[in-house]
Amino acid sequence: MSSDSPVSPGTSPSVSRRATTLASVPSQQRINTFLRDSVYARRQHVPGICDLALGNPHQMPQAAYVEALADALTPRNERWFAYKTNEPEAQAAAAASLQRLLGMPFEPADIHLTTGGFTALPLALKAVADPGDEVIFTLPPWFFYEPLVLEAGLVPVKIRCEPETFDVDLAALGAAITPRTRVVIVNTPNNPTGRIYPPSLLKDLAAMLEGASRSNGRRVYLLSDEPYNRIVYDGARFHSPAEYYPYTLLAYSYGKTHLAPGQRIGYLALPPTMPDRGPLREAISALQMAMGWIYPNALLQYALPRLEQFSIDVGQLQRKRDLMVEALAGMGYQVTRPEGAFYLFVRTPADDDEQFTSALADQDVFVLPGTLFETPGYFRISLTASEDMIQRALPVFAAAIQRSGGALPQG
Repeated sequence: MSSDSPVSPGTSPSVSRRATTLASVPSQQRINTFLRDSVYARRQHVPGICDLALGNPHQMPQAAYVEALADALTPRNERWFAYKTNEPEAQAAAAASLQRLLGMPFEPADIHLTTGGFTALPLALKAVADPGDEVIFTLPPWFFYEPLVLEAGLVPVKIRCEPETFDVDLAALGAAITPRTRVVIVNTPNNPTGRIYPPSLLKDLAAMLEGASRSNGRRVYLLSDEPYNRIVYDGARFHSPAEYYPYTLLAYSYGKTHLAPGQRIGYLALPPTMPDRGPLREAISALQMAMGWIYPNALLQYALPRLEQFSIDVGQLQRKRDLMVEALAGMGYQVTRPEGAFYLFVRTPADDDEQFTSALADQDVFVLPGTLFETPGYFRISLTASEDMIQRALPVFAAAIQRSGGALPQG
């Protein structure tokens, strides 16, 4: 049959190798199954369940958030809803916010607004890496890193974190760097562990990447995924890798800061310390168009200056963190107190984390198994659950560890 022969009726449509590869990525298959075919997928909207699975809101949004969007909805001129790229007022507000947070003089032109932090990540990868280049990231990861790396035509390289601290294992990272390494992804505060990487680690990481860049004769970039950099506990001062390594691309999302992940706005920022970044600015702008006009909608860009003035109640999140850490530890669970973000990453008392979390789901308590994060033997709890959900879930956690043979403290 020649290549020009017509396709017979009923023949299955051809799927590209790239799409087939992406669909077959185990990490993506697992999260798709959880979101579409699991007990959670069937029961997530049932009243009375305890939804500690995803970082979704479970209380009404802040009045200030609603008012900011409502005000931005009122048109001031006939071009209010025309095509938008990077609105200067939004860029300026984001740059000023980063200046306050990190003590660095970010420039508005270095803020590239995106449809959430999600698209800022592939934007960064495609701006600095060529097909076949390697991208290193740490396990447990955010479960979409691997699909995003593969979709960009790049090669994912995974290393394990330090098991005791959840820090980046610099020895493992050094062993994983090759002449093909182009990007290292770090996520701080970390999802799912809640770890904030300390300045000493970030300085050592910067020195390692500088040395690797010299050895390779080609710059190794750092992609710092920071959607939780305003959600830190106990009065901690957050430090970004951008403070220590000039060749850092910083990805941020307002969906976490305001717990409104359905309203997609974020950005990719270049630090003021990055030399000769003019060509990179131009490349990023071209990619924003070529990747499907990945600028935020006009409404969200108009609202952004006001959105920069407040965040969700971090104190409330901290109180829920303390309640859950103390309660779970008292039951016998191994849990590390997170320093930021809004998750707990807890050891399962049973060997099979999927079986353990399925048993919780049978009692309408929903969490994510560590297998989704390529780290079996753990489960993740989202602190965005309501306080009522948390209180109702605690007896279920207690019964689960008892069934698994975990020893509860006496007295």
